[in-house]
Amino acid sequence: MNTSLSRDPIRTSAWQLALAEAYTDPAALLADLGLADHGIDVAEATRFAMRVPRAYARRMRHADPRDPLLLQVLPRQAESEEVPGFGTDPVGDLASARRPGLLQKYAGRALIVTTGACAVHCRYCFRRAYPYQDNLPDSQFAGVLEELRDDPGLTEVILSGGDPLSLSNRRLGLLLTQLDAIEHVRRIRLHTRTPIVLPERIDSGLLSSLAAARTPVVMVLHTNHANEIDDAVTDAIRQLRKHCVALLNQAVLLRGINDSASALSRLSENLFAAGVLPYYLHQLDPVSGAAHFAVTDDRARECLRGAAAQLPGYLVPRLVREVAGAEAKLPL
Repeated sequence: MNTSLSRDPIRTSAWQLALAEAYTDPAALLADLGLADHGIDVAEATRFAMRVPRAYARRMRHADPRDPLLLQVLPRQAESEEVPGFGTDPVGDLASARRPGLLQKYAGRALIVTTGACAVHCRYCFRRAYPYQDNLPDSQFAGVLEELRDDPGLTEVILSGGDPLSLSNRRLGLLLTQLDAIEHVRRIRLHTRTPIVLPERIDSGLLSSLAAARTPVVMVLHTNHANEIDDAVTDAIRQLRKHCVALLNQAVLLRGINDSASALSRLSENLFAAGVLPYYLHQLDPVSGAAHFAVTDDRARECLRGAAAQLPGYLVPRLVREVAGAEAKLPL
């Protein structure tokens, strides 16, 4: 993943300035959390650098080495372990490429890898080893847009990355306008973690671009733990809702972070209170460096059954796994 974000050449936005101050040194983050002397087995993140916005770090519990937010972003020695079944392309992205930057795995839908940049580097990221340097669209998305226009069978376009909200308002707004002009595209979907880790990204320029779209826009947030949702995140979500964006959430089941019925129930309750519907609960994609987060299928089902006993049905996410080459996400 590219550690530099797409910058607007005309003006640096407030959210870009905030992101420039993100933690990139594990020792600095641990020191500010009062954990410098706790003997945590921090790894030197060379190939997959650490990036943690300060707004996100402020939600971590002071002096708690098991904080569920910290565990998602802190490089650990376990990442260097080679585990059978865990590889660099866990969901078959490379085989599904129609052209650089355009993937198609499922009927009627295509995904644009808009950027290699993210506001946060989650240690379980399934694209942590993705070769972005050879697989991004051209800077104007011209080839990708041409292919989308030429295929009327593609009715939904997914913007992913990296994180599409890493693009400047100018670039993202232009891309949305160009997709909006393709008559057979019925939905535009954005997959993003940025509103959760950097809520100041939801600014007036972004909201204007989303509100102007003719095509319905769906935003799938990535929230794994109830503690990630604070007042600033809730305010950002409410702004998105006001601008006619449908909001869903997908989470990843992570050992020691949210693998309990109580954690999943609280996450669903907090999401709904903020205006977001739970969508998917993903089993971990088997990417190299993330095996220590894995939860067994039996444990996953047990957690979801427990959550379902505490929640109304519309707040229970679907437990799924993505398998390379499958026609759809596989329910568990």
